Amino acid sequence: MSGLVEGRVVVVTGAGRGIGRAHALAFAAEGARVVVNDIGAALDGSRGGDAPADLVAAEIRELGGKAVVNTDDVADWAGAARLVSTAVEEFGALDVLVANAGFLRDRMLVNLAEDEWDAVIRVHLKGHFAPLRHAAEYWRTEAKAGRTRAARVVMTSSGAGLLGSVGQGNYSAAKAGILGLTTVAAAELARYGVTVNAIAPAARTRMTEDTFDMAAPDGGFDAMAPANVSPLVVWLGSAESADVTGRVFEVDGGRVSLADGWRHGPARDKGARWEPDELGPVVAELLASSENPESVYGA
Repeated sequence: MSGLVEGRVVVVTGAGRGIGRAHALAFAAEGARVVVNDIGAALDGSRGGDAPADLVAAEIRELGGKAVVNTDDVADWAGAARLVSTAVEEFGALDVLVANAGFLRDRMLVNLAEDEWDAVIRVHLKGHFAPLRHAAEYWRTEAKAGRTRAARVVMTSSGAGLLGSVGQGNYSAAKAGILGLTTVAAAELARYGVTVNAIAPAARTRMTEDTFDMAAPDGGFDAMAPANVSPLVVWLGSAESADVTGRVFEVDGGRVSLADGWRHGPARDKGARWEPDELGPVVAELLASSENPESVYGA
């Protein structure tokens, strides 16, 4: 391995399984010291009886790497603070936060219950914000003390956040919110030496394997393997990525692409207030001169 992140301290949330596990192993393989966070939740978010974070940390140590376990709920304010403290207390610093934890409660909107909305928004959106908030406070303190770190944050969105996904209104809204949070955090935290980017990965995980046909092939390149996502995340977590912030990358298989967000499009300015009956032709003209939106997944 290249040692691209040698000695850096990395927190990965939701690192007990799937993409998060792959991130933790990939960072460790490149020399990072890793805090493996996972509460051991079932796919619907309920607490499970197993301890997958322990297994991942043990695997890292068996391979000669350094890892510790944290089982705090990242959407709990105090738990997120303890997660950041774990990195600082165990390894003396924090350089990279990879926010990855999440689960699904899929329903069509007409069947979506309030608790199913609240739970998904909580774990995805607040579960990204709370660790980010405590990490940002640590990095601001370090910068003010003259110890500015080459800090990195990698947020996890989704194609559902970029384009929407039928049957996943709660998940799509949360993942779109993560994109907005990424943009704001990149702008606000640059003064402290922090870059903030997001990925929208596609890979075989517990959340996708029952919804999409992502079975592993009998041979050859496994395009849906979670480990395919991690090299980009490791690079974004390295010192090399200092000039990249506020961006969103789609990544799956061997493909990496840059996702462009909302931009100001065609406009027509009357210079005065419009009358409602004037706006039909105006809207038609604007639509005719713009790109058609991408299709919602499942539509």
